Amino acid sequence: MSIEPNTVIQVQNLVAQYGDDLILDNISFDVAEGEIVVILGTSGSGKSTLLKHLIGLLQPHAGSIRINGMDIASADPDAQHNVFRDIGVLFQGSALFGSMTLAENVALPILEYANLPKDAVSRLVQMKLCQFDLLEYQAYMPSEISGGMKKRAGLARALALNPKILFLDEPTAGLDPVRSAEIDELVLKINASANTTMIIVTHELDSIFNIANRVIMIDKDKKGIIADGNPLYLKDHSPDPVVRQFFNRKLNLDSR
Repeated sequence: MSIEPNTVIQVQNLVAQYGDDLILDNISFDVAEGEIVVILGTSGSGKSTLLKHLIGLLQPHAGSIRINGMDIASADPDAQHNVFRDIGVLFQGSALFGSMTLAENVALPILEYANLPKDAVSRLVQMKLCQFDLLEYQAYMPSEISGGMKKRAGLARALALNPKILFLDEPTAGLDPVRSAEIDELVLKINASANTTMIIVTHELDSIFNIANRVIMIDKDKKGIIADGNPLYLKDHSPDPVVRQFFNRKLNLDSR
């Protein structure tokens, strides 16, 4: 199998099922180094299912997912461990552990993947919290901070080991427009400073137009990809009316 030199993720003929329920049928796409790719679609289209396959939480029914050339489903545990060390994940709702402080949450991937002395872990955690303006809240519990701060804390944890690939699940969901714009700015800053490859699941149009180099749109009925390209181009030029309707829905609402 040939892989382009700058391809970091390659999905080939992926089939995803829950029991006998077919969710995704034979989908394929590549992601290049440094790309910001948004996965979108209507509710139940398989966006989160695809993301869970990409981060190794679910196994493909058929097909393959390669990260840096390695099939993550068939690799041995040591190889998987090495690959996942270079991956950060911001789960929907941030998924912070409520019984742990922000500092303890951010320390989790460091303790899992890096063999560092305790003081080095502490310094690294403080650096990440400082990067997201959370250092003074390091002893706070997640229940004691705002939704926007939880998102930033989740990003701090996802970036604890400076991963080369970052997966974000609904990073602006539930936030007001100002806080959403702040998260978008953080995403762009991270991408620009470290050339971090990003796969983002979202349905927020403002965020999509602000941050995406490219979108992959999944259709629930077709169980596959119905659009792959730049969102500004697809908004006006996609041959599929479902795709054009999705990208123009805000304009339609504003014209009432």
